Amino acid sequence: MSFTEILAQKAAEAGLELSEKQLEQFNKYYEMLVETNKVMNLTAITEPEDVAVKHMVDSLLAFDKSFANKTLADVGTGAGFPGIPLKIYCPSLKVTLIDSLGKRLKFLENVINELGLENISCEHARAEDAGKNKKFREKFDLVTARAVARLSVLSEYCLPLVKTGGMFIALKGSKYAEEILEGEQALKILGGKILSSEEVKLPGLDDGRAIIKVKKIKPTPAAYPRKAGTPDKQPLGSK
Repeated sequence: MSFTEILAQKAAEAGLELSEKQLEQFNKYYEMLVETNKVMNLTAITEPEDVAVKHMVDSLLAFDKSFANKTLADVGTGAGFPGIPLKIYCPSLKVTLIDSLGKRLKFLENVINELGLENISCEHARAEDAGKNKKFREKFDLVTARAVARLSVLSEYCLPLVKTGGMFIALKGSKYAEEILEGEQALKILGGKILSSEEVKLPGLDDGRAIIKVKKIKPTPAAYPRKAGTPDKQPLGSK
């Protein structure tokens, strides 16, 4: 089976319908990812089915119909997940991909051009610096992160970018419930409140993934995010 056929099948199993154009865009993205990965470390996952399920479908499970016409920042986007799949699936989303590595962003710019995506840009910045920048601070309806940092740390990277009334969406692994308990104090300090935590199942896998949605209920205090490296070393609310 081709990557396109695998993705169409796995997306359907997850309740997602992709158009011919979207499948073509995902296929081109996959080809560019695998080719560039030979010379740059973008992902450890390269087999067609693994990429289709663990990168593409996993990213799309964060989608909600309310995303239409919203602004979204993807923090620590890496190889573009979930930002680019969400943009392909919901073309009206206005997306900003934020990453600290210039080489990765060059790859993402090539993907954007090849796929003909509009209203999507790349920003070279550490999350802590983006959160202090007036151009980005409290400017986005939605902020996503699929990074490995714990929720208490991710919240400090992401909530400063979310408008009051907007939402931070974290794509998390099997320890999500523990992370929610541990991150309650950090969320309170940063102006966020858990809206929902929903376990999601990827086709053919049972590894306990979840989508956590955090509503921004008040502005983040000016002291946050703290300087680069501090959130990770001293998570908010930790004993």
